[in-house]
Amino acid sequence: MVKQGNKILSIFALGGVGEIGKNMYVVQYDDELVVIDAGLKFPDEDMLGIDMVIPDITYLQENRDKVKGIFLTHGHEDHIGGLSYVLRHLNVPVYGSKLTLGLIQVKLKEAGLLRDASLNIVDDQSIVGVGKLKVSFFRTTHSIPDSLGVCVDTPEGKVVHTGDFKFDQTPVDNQMADLVAMSRIGQEGVAVLLSDSTNSDKPGFTGSERRVGQAIDRVFRQAKGRVVVATFASNIHRIQQVIDAAAHYGRKVAVIGRSMQNVMQIAIDLDYLHVPEGIIIEIDEIHRFTADQLAILSTGSQGEPMSALTRMARSSHRKVDILPGDTVIIAATPIPGNERHVGRIVDQLYRIGADVYYGSDVHVSGHGSQEELKLMLNLFKPKYFIPIHGEFRMMRAHAKLAHEVGIPPENVFLLDNGDTVEVSEGTARLGSKVHSGQVLIDGLGVGDVGNIVLRDRKLLSQDGILVVVVTLCKQTGAILSGPDIISRGFVYVRESEELLDEANQLVSQILKKCMEEKVNEWSTLKNSVRDGLGRFLYEKTKRRPMILPIIMEA
Repeated sequence: MVKQGNKILSIFALGGVGEIGKNMYVVQYDDELVVIDAGLKFPDEDMLGIDMVIPDITYLQENRDKVKGIFLTHGHEDHIGGLSYVLRHLNVPVYGSKLTLGLIQVKLKEAGLLRDASLNIVDDQSIVGVGKLKVSFFRTTHSIPDSLGVCVDTPEGKVVHTGDFKFDQTPVDNQMADLVAMSRIGQEGVAVLLSDSTNSDKPGFTGSERRVGQAIDRVFRQAKGRVVVATFASNIHRIQQVIDAAAHYGRKVAVIGRSMQNVMQIAIDLDYLHVPEGIIIEIDEIHRFTADQLAILSTGSQGEPMSALTRMARSSHRKVDILPGDTVIIAATPIPGNERHVGRIVDQLYRIGADVYYGSDVHVSGHGSQEELKLMLNLFKPKYFIPIHGEFRMMRAHAKLAHEVGIPPENVFLLDNGDTVEVSEGTARLGSKVHSGQVLIDGLGVGDVGNIVLRDRKLLSQDGILVVVVTLCKQTGAILSGPDIISRGFVYVRESEELLDEANQLVSQILKKCMEEKVNEWSTLKNSVRDGLGRFLYEKTKRRPMILPIIMEA
């Protein structure tokens, strides 16, 4: 645990290092701490049935009196998506930009937490004092407006968190990153810098978002039929460019996908999205227009099975199908792990006869590449450096960049979630580990699915299940009925009658042997059936189904 009562600056992550998403960072000095971001992570492929993953906040709950606030860098799900779960346990002030809090309000309203939440709008000129700590902000450029970096001024020096960033010289909203403010903070002296590592393995500079706008305009100009654009709902700059292109070429825009509709409405209300009057139509109105008069904005750029684009491609959407002659733009790159989903949907779109544009032609990253990461390091000139965000290989590549710009290797800390960096009297070192981990959310269940449940789900998905039902006589232990074997996902019963008959006989023999040996404890009987039947089935099929014995007495 972090030392209690000693005036030591401690910095650690409860999520967001060595992984994509679930961002949450803690800066603690003495008995005061601030949290930066409260994000979620979308489940890996082996997390069967899981909806999302959030950080384990046990440490924050155990130190709730020390938590002075949660500071949000921007409005992406991997930075704000876990906030409604955190605020159920820690009702502390939340600070964020106007758009970020606009997106948060919708989530908190759905969760029934908005009335009691303390939401505080900040911008790049704001300074928030929390005891011995002072928090200020600087403007950054990312794929969503109103992105901020965070500077926590402590008695041991400044701790800077960049948030997600790139240096776009021609941003769509003309709000460039504030290099002057960053340089000023760097000149004042930065003790520790935490910086985004997502594109640390990509050389050069990340392209400008305006380049995507030019590509979208080109596709709209050439398209003869409907244009369907799938992108992240939160990528407001890209949505603006789609609307601009539609307006320029005389197309109406229908919006599909609840998250897309919600974000667009918030962005319009807060004046971050500028939509010409009359250009947005309801999806029910599309039949009134010819194909060359229509554009459709949709969610589903990651090929999610239940997303709008996937359902349209599979003709399972209630309102719209993708038709031959349509032009589909997938204006996003797959999140690691989603490549197969996206590849599958692209293939399906081609089968239908649509023209498909995807990849680097119609997408640029919102994260800076190597030269931008070096620029950020040179602006802040930190004494100590902690790469954050992204997988471990990305953090390692970022550490190498830090060495190249003059930060000594011993001053760079590659951490796992829960590892702490402690700074005392100007010297940083690795400290003790704090409790960290992940909480799995499945439907309304928060944390009630763990590794054992996931293991069972994986087993069920691979080899299925056999349920063995048998009724024993309460007095003699003789089999009164059964064994009856029910197969689900293991073998097709009608084609495996001989195998199941042999399995039936084996279960009867196992139970009779147990009775002869005076074994009548249910747990022992069930384990004997499970072990014996498992060995038999593996010998016959080389499969290991889950075996669930149900033994009753009568």
